[in-house]
Amino acid sequence: MEKRSKGSIFIVSAPSGAGKTTLCKKIVRMVDNIRPSISFTTRQPRAGEIPGEDYYFVSEDEFRSMIGRGDFIEWAQVHGNLYGTSRRKLEELIDAGYDMLLDIDTQGARQIRQAFSNAVYIFILPPSMTELKHRLERRMSNSVEDMNRRMLRAVDEIKEYKMYDYVIVNDMIEASLKKLEAVIIAERLRSSKISSQWIENI
Repeated sequence: MEKRSKGSIFIVSAPSGAGKTTLCKKIVRMVDNIRPSISFTTRQPRAGEIPGEDYYFVSEDEFRSMIGRGDFIEWAQVHGNLYGTSRRKLEELIDAGYDMLLDIDTQGARQIRQAFSNAVYIFILPPSMTELKHRLERRMSNSVEDMNRRMLRAVDEIKEYKMYDYVIVNDMIEASLKKLEAVIIAERLRSSKISSQWIENI
């Protein structure tokens, strides 16, 4: 039996500081045939981020032009910046047989659900709100005002967890990676994802 030629979509969401970006970067190196979806954003690159690998960094005018052309399958404004997923790039890779991993917020996840109801939705939780605050403080890249805004938004985002198929509490990174890998493997083994051509020839 062979996996169907068309890829699947895995949506990963979390409040800022829960560790979803770290998990997503590591899991694409652990699991074969899965690609990260690279979002477009209007925010400035952080230290160490590489354009075209972490994000496509564009101006707000360019981003809004892309909205007008219908280029995004989802887009949202988060912490004062715009983020969006290219419809064309996503569909091309899925049609080529790649599973796609989308690191997006809850707003984007709701929009994706309208277009891809069979996508797999995974929510990453911090061990506690206290730990989430400590992680944001350790970043050293957020002002007090920005951190407070992220903490307030985190409360609203966490309330959305029931919209997701799986929830992983990211306490220890290695354990969380194993859980995320298990979700991906289990979803690939669903009977609906398997080609039955050889069975039909019995």
